[in-house]
Amino acid sequence: MNTALLAKAANEARGLAIDAIHACSSGHLGLPLGSAEIGAALFGQALRYHPQAPKWLNRDRFILSAGHGSMFLYSWLHLAGYAVSREDVAKFRQLHSITPGHPEFGETPGVEATTGPLGQGVGNAVGYAISGKRAAARFNTSAHTIFDHHVIAIMGDGCLQEGVTREAISFAGHQALDNLILIYDSNDVTLDAMAIVTQSEDTESYFRSQGWDAVTVDGHDLAVLAVAIEKAKADDNGRPKVIIAKTVIGKGIPEVAGTAKGHGEGGAKFSTTARAGLGLPADELFYVSPEVAAFFADHRSALGQQFEAWQQTYDAWATANPELAAELTDCVAKAVPTDLNERIPAFAPDYQDATRSAGGVVINHLAKAMPDLLTGSADLFGSTKNYLKDAGDFSATDRTGRNLWFGIREHAMGAICNGLAYDGLFRPSCATFLVFADYLRGSIRIAALSGLPVTYIFTHDSVGVGEDGPTHQPVETVSSLRVIPNLDVIRPADAEETAGAWEAGMQRTDGPTALILTRQAVPMMNELSVSARRDGTACGGYIARQETGPLTTILLGCGSELQHALAAAAQLGDGVRVVSMPCFERFERQSPEYREAVLPATCTRRVAIEAGVSGLWWKYVGTGGRVLGIDRFGISAPAPLVMEQLGMTKDHVIAAVKSL
Repeated sequence: MNTALLAKAANEARGLAIDAIHACSSGHLGLPLGSAEIGAALFGQALRYHPQAPKWLNRDRFILSAGHGSMFLYSWLHLAGYAVSREDVAKFRQLHSITPGHPEFGETPGVEATTGPLGQGVGNAVGYAISGKRAAARFNTSAHTIFDHHVIAIMGDGCLQEGVTREAISFAGHQALDNLILIYDSNDVTLDAMAIVTQSEDTESYFRSQGWDAVTVDGHDLAVLAVAIEKAKADDNGRPKVIIAKTVIGKGIPEVAGTAKGHGEGGAKFSTTARAGLGLPADELFYVSPEVAAFFADHRSALGQQFEAWQQTYDAWATANPELAAELTDCVAKAVPTDLNERIPAFAPDYQDATRSAGGVVINHLAKAMPDLLTGSADLFGSTKNYLKDAGDFSATDRTGRNLWFGIREHAMGAICNGLAYDGLFRPSCATFLVFADYLRGSIRIAALSGLPVTYIFTHDSVGVGEDGPTHQPVETVSSLRVIPNLDVIRPADAEETAGAWEAGMQRTDGPTALILTRQAVPMMNELSVSARRDGTACGGYIARQETGPLTTILLGCGSELQHALAAAAQLGDGVRVVSMPCFERFERQSPEYREAVLPATCTRRVAIEAGVSGLWWKYVGTGGRVLGIDRFGISAPAPLVMEQLGMTKDHVIAAVKSL
């Protein structure tokens, strides 16, 4: 290890961060300066990567959980030779740059996850580690090893204090994910004050109690860091690893180093003296010395040789195992069978059960058609009905299992599924009661922002939960999910719409889908064909009952309340149309012609019904219509009584129409 040259690279990485943050007067200097030696040890020696193939299947995955320190990542990606140029670094936080304020997946080569909300990256790293373990178990053979990489994440005090991190750490220890390494940038400072104001635990003891190996090192000693990282990678002992690296926040700017003022951009105003102290030339910003550039050029060449050797192994494996190779190719491509609809048999016309139960039937058919589909539940498999039969449980003793037992850890469940989706080898889904969706809302939002194909299964979807009472009756939650951009929220009305919802979710690869399912039984809409219901659900909205006379009234609904609109229409006359609207977002993506055909502007006499807050429905009924919703919390009573008390009945629909 050339410690002198890597120390020089660390100082030049500090300079890149100082220059970028000074140029835009915005950003966080503390971590990029304090963790510079960690970056040198990783990108200069310990990490396995290939900048010319940033998605190399067997690369080490590096995640900056403390995403506010994004200039750390951009500086090292630039030095390492990724397609992050000097000009890109200089455009830090500028419009349309590939170096945004926090790392964004898909925007910058080498960025493995969208991070910034503290702790999310730790959960993502656990998801990546699960993906790596399962990929090795599924695709490696006795003759060829094509997956043996590690997942390494840097976190700070802010990450460690967040609850999502604690959930993820507990899960990772229980699952014995020894391919996971956390580097804790322990600088004893948080944004407002010294860390002692808000924390006092023995971090090593905490991690060991969770089933981790833990070691504390000097975060500025390159040789010690390199040894610690290599040992963590070499120890295949069934325990994830944490390296507690004691660092000085803002190191390199004496005026703020080691203080809370070193966290943000405050130190940038001392850039001139700081750059001089770091040995950087006064007349050249964003400076990289010829010696450091040459070192990383040589390092890239050595890494390229590792990549070529792996490629030869992969080619030999693919030749010897064509079926496995085809499966892996499909996994990476997120391929969906062209006959997926045919793989889901039609439900019997007399099927009488909840949409959660129908969903359980559907996901098991999908699992046979899509070997990359995984699912998990927050200790609720028996209620959410998404357990995959005969597919095994992922565990420390069986890495091939496709059912993930997350325990009561909804927040980490969301972040872990995002990590699985970022890695892109498997299609994750997860389940809990709808009322608990807010526990993983941060992860849902990031999945939507990052375009991740995660499927959320939210059951017990309304006041139909009944006796559990208002604490478990999610009147506001469906609408609160509908306002998240790029999230498809599908609330099907019967078993066939549920099949259509699942198929739509699987076909979608550019964003997440939330399936909103009932606990109570709902009737089958047998007056409509199977294809009409499934295809209509994929469109987001469709005509569930066609008027037989001149159109006078449109009734809209979804989920368990659509039945009331259909029953009301049967009594109201020939001019009444019923529109099933299971997914607002998919309906809005249809052509203007399709939307007008379903909801013609000439018919303004409209009533919508849903057992939830009414606000979002007004865009479909207009100011001349009515919305039957529940703009209050629920009631503890048997479900039919609750529905009656809160106006979710056929008679209330009829009365609303007659009042127009």
